[in-house]
Amino acid sequence: MNWNKTLLISVIILLTGGAVTALIFTTEPEASRSGATQETAMLVNIIEVNRDNYQPIIEAMGTVRASQDITLSPRVSGQIVERSDEFTPGGYVREGDTLLRIDPSDYENNLEQQRSELQQAMADLDLEMGRQEAAEKEYELYGDTLSEQNKARILRKPQLDAVRAQVAAARAAVNRAEMDLKRTTLTAPFDAHIISRNVNIGSQVAPGNNLGRLVGLDTYWVEASVPLSKLRWLNIRNNDNSEGSEVRIRNRTAWQADEYRSGTLFKMVGFIEEQTRMARVLVEIPDPMAYRDENSGSPSLIIGSFVETNIEGNELTDVIRLNRDYVRSNDTVWIMEDGKLRIRDIDVVMRDANYAYISEGLNDTDKVVTTNLSTVSDGAPLRLEGSASQNSSRPDSLMSDM
Repeated sequence: MNWNKTLLISVIILLTGGAVTALIFTTEPEASRSGATQETAMLVNIIEVNRDNYQPIIEAMGTVRASQDITLSPRVSGQIVERSDEFTPGGYVREGDTLLRIDPSDYENNLEQQRSELQQAMADLDLEMGRQEAAEKEYELYGDTLSEQNKARILRKPQLDAVRAQVAAARAAVNRAEMDLKRTTLTAPFDAHIISRNVNIGSQVAPGNNLGRLVGLDTYWVEASVPLSKLRWLNIRNNDNSEGSEVRIRNRTAWQADEYRSGTLFKMVGFIEEQTRMARVLVEIPDPMAYRDENSGSPSLIIGSFVETNIEGNELTDVIRLNRDYVRSNDTVWIMEDGKLRIRDIDVVMRDANYAYISEGLNDTDKVVTTNLSTVSDGAPLRLEGSASQNSSRPDSLMSDM
């Protein structure tokens, strides 16, 4: 192979490649740089507000209590010889129903004895009255020559007073024996629900023993805690029979979601809870066990259960009601006005669990922005779903020669 010829061809190829490369770089066009900033209107949702009269709902948690709650105790001692079948935990009894009976034998015998002593005292009184007649005849023989003291002795007034006192004491003893005999029968003091029973037939009882627990069927209370700032919006029933605020009670743990019982704001307890610093109020619920026909099928309240109370507050007039989520920091609201964001200061009269009630800062037909925005500035452009984009471009280019 001719090395000189090969070397010459290689050199020519290299020179040709270098010339082509140089030509490409020397004829390459220069790119121009241009830039633009684009301000895009933020997409939002809005609601239109209007002034009206509203009744706020104040939510509070409370505990169910019995308004009538007693421990059944005997006033005489003895052995239980009879028990009502209804006197069992969970049972219902009417006022006057017999619950228990204590052996009455000793009390019947005592009553007969006291009646006998009363008859004896009455007989002694009759004898003394006979002696009184004899004493008056004897006194007539002396005329007016006796002193008052001797006159009383002659007429046997001390003896008469003593016999009369014996009769009164015997009559009182009979009355007491009758009451003791009556007390051997224990009855329900009111329409009641039986919570517990601690005795049975054969049990020996004495005054003060705990025989069972009864609670009234007429009403229960819900003892609820309310913030002090909400008290002025509540209508509490007074002794003049004025109506208290209506209340709905829900037990979301035990009842269906749509089930509730109705009650009335009954009293305010004059006491502030140490830990929560809230006021305590009582809500009265009639027929809490749904025992009456008109409440048949309603859920029953359980003593000690934790429930939710929705209390109707006093009516607020000429205010705008707005979801609390749409009230921004520092009591401000975002408004869409002429396609731009406006930040308004508002005056909130009160807040309940769901709404803020606004007296100043909003007007009828104002469009409140409900969308949460990451960047907020007064005057920022806004647009609604389905509207024109409302975009504007401001090109700001820097051109260089080709």
